[in-house]
Amino acid sequence: MTALPKPVTARGESTRRRLLAAAELEFGERGFHSASVSSITTRAGVGQGTFYNYFPSKEDALRELVRQMGRELRHSLSEATSGATDRLEVERRGLLAFARFSLGHENLYRIVMQSQFVDEEIYREYYRTLAKGYRRALEEAQTEGQIRSGDAEAQAWALMGVAHFVGLRYGIWERTEPSREVLDTLNEFITRALSPEGSAS
Repeated sequence: MTALPKPVTARGESTRRRLLAAAELEFGERGFHSASVSSITTRAGVGQGTFYNYFPSKEDALRELVRQMGRELRHSLSEATSGATDRLEVERRGLLAFARFSLGHENLYRIVMQSQFVDEEIYREYYRTLAKGYRRALEEAQTEGQIRSGDAEAQAWALMGVAHFVGLRYGIWERTEPSREVLDTLNEFITRALSPEGSAS
């Protein structure tokens, strides 16, 4: 995938951000295939030709939004788990942070899911990038004896699966945070799965 044009002025960057915000709403509310470049530019308050100064195609705007979702999610999780030194505590904080993030980013969440039918590679890139950092953190926790040994890649994808469906059910479908009972149950499940061998269950 070729790099997108970079704005050279603050005004250009502001226009690009407006276009992305409009695309996020159009794709999230109407779906990628129902949204059009003209509907995006109308919502952004710019001429249709302006869109192509920043995005060669509608697909390019979607790809950029998927990457944006990944960046914002990783930043949010990093902030939520800052200061936690125990991996199980990181998992507890991270699960709640993810549930809240999905609740506040409904359109971006839907766009990521739509992307698998538009550009499967960007869809895979989104999850692979998350898994790469997750795996490294789990490997470090294994080395320090905080969690059980095993295939950290498999652990990462399994934990991502838990978070994904928590976000989907509660954040997207029910538009609410999971209850304390739900979070406690999930945290117990994760703790039992990750606790070091021989530790008390």
